[in-house]
Amino acid sequence: MTESRTIVITGASSGIGLAAAQQFAERGDRVVLVGRDEHRLAAAVERVRAAGRGVEPGHFRADFERLADVRALADHLLGTCPKIDVLANNAGMISMSHRRTVDGHEATVQANHLAHFALSVLLRDRLRGGRIVTTSVRPGPNVRFDPDDLDGDRRRYQGVAAYQASKAANVLFSMEAARRWPDVLSVSLHPGLVRTDIGRGTALRHVFRYAPFLISPEKSARRLVRLATSPAAELTNGALHGPGEPLSLNSRVFNADNAVRLWARPEVAISDLAT
Repeated sequence: MTESRTIVITGASSGIGLAAAQQFAERGDRVVLVGRDEHRLAAAVERVRAAGRGVEPGHFRADFERLADVRALADHLLGTCPKIDVLANNAGMISMSHRRTVDGHEATVQANHLAHFALSVLLRDRLRGGRIVTTSVRPGPNVRFDPDDLDGDRRRYQGVAAYQASKAANVLFSMEAARRWPDVLSVSLHPGLVRTDIGRGTALRHVFRYAPFLISPEKSARRLVRLATSPAAELTNGALHGPGEPLSLNSRVFNADNAVRLWARPEVAISDLAT
């Protein structure tokens, strides 16, 4: 049996996150589930407990559209986890209309990128010798990304474009984390086109639930688990990984300059959280 490790998974109340949590629990790992909906999170805890043969998983409710919740989550983890072996930044959402959070940021970029950036920075010391696996997507050929303007223009807002930009930010975060934090393996994950609830409440909900080309959350979760468990020598630090070799990326967007510039913006946005 492999040694039990502590795995923190955001977006763990459904989809890829829940499937991965169950797979980690089956391996004997200690899992901490993070979700935004109290009732769905409670149901997920029951399923992960069963997968772990009765071992009680940790859990915490946090809404990533509120940076105060991210701070509270980090405080909880710092108080209960002497070491975090894997932080799976997996939570994701898409908003088809431009919304500002209570923190003043566009909702999609905050929930998908800024909140995970903040959580990773706040937990940095507990992650030494561990891994960060951030769920992204394979970037589209026309992805538009400006690291100096993460929140975008309300008048020109497009939901899918904002989602793609937030996922590009996930990849650039992994690239720069790999450079800045050499004692933490940081990779991003292309999960495939997965049957999930990410489009809940939008016109895309039927696409993400019923399109015939979608793969199951369980199959996609195995990709996440592979990145969290494979020997480090088999992975490329900072890269976007799919089911096999690291994916080739457009250097126009995914380059060291954009990664550095992107890192500077959230540092300013979350500076108050670290105090």
